[in-house]
Amino acid sequence: MLNGFFSGLLLILLGILAVPSLLLSRKPEARELLDKITPYQGWIGVVFCVIGLLNLVDGLFRLNILFYFPMYGLLFFAVALVMALLGFVLGYGLIQKYALSRNNAASEKGAALLARIRPMQGRLGILAIILGIVLIILAFSFRI
Repeated sequence: MLNGFFSGLLLILLGILAVPSLLLSRKPEARELLDKITPYQGWIGVVFCVIGLLNLVDGLFRLNILFYFPMYGLLFFAVALVMALLGFVLGYGLIQKYALSRNNAASEKGAALLARIRPMQGRLGILAIILGIVLIILAFSFRI
């Protein structure tokens, strides 16, 4: 239960970081909290990108879950993909600085990928919040 609950909370946090205007429209006093978190946004993004990629690789080794529990398997892959994509967008500055800057081809591919993902950042942020809520509900309902 704790894994699904904490994953849900982390996804909601990631979604809020990706779409801060959504939170600020409802709670203007949250600007102070977001201003405290913003300097760490790149590192948070890198961590989520790595976790998402590791979960995607782990999911490839466990493809049989799609046959036995298709909804859970699809939810698992959706969570991993959203984590990886939003983490990449939020942490791109650090990823570019530390990993991609040494290779021009990799740097260009990273910039092209960012250009394709960036327009979807708002929708991915809202999807992350929705998936986080679903994980929390499932954590208490089915003890995942």
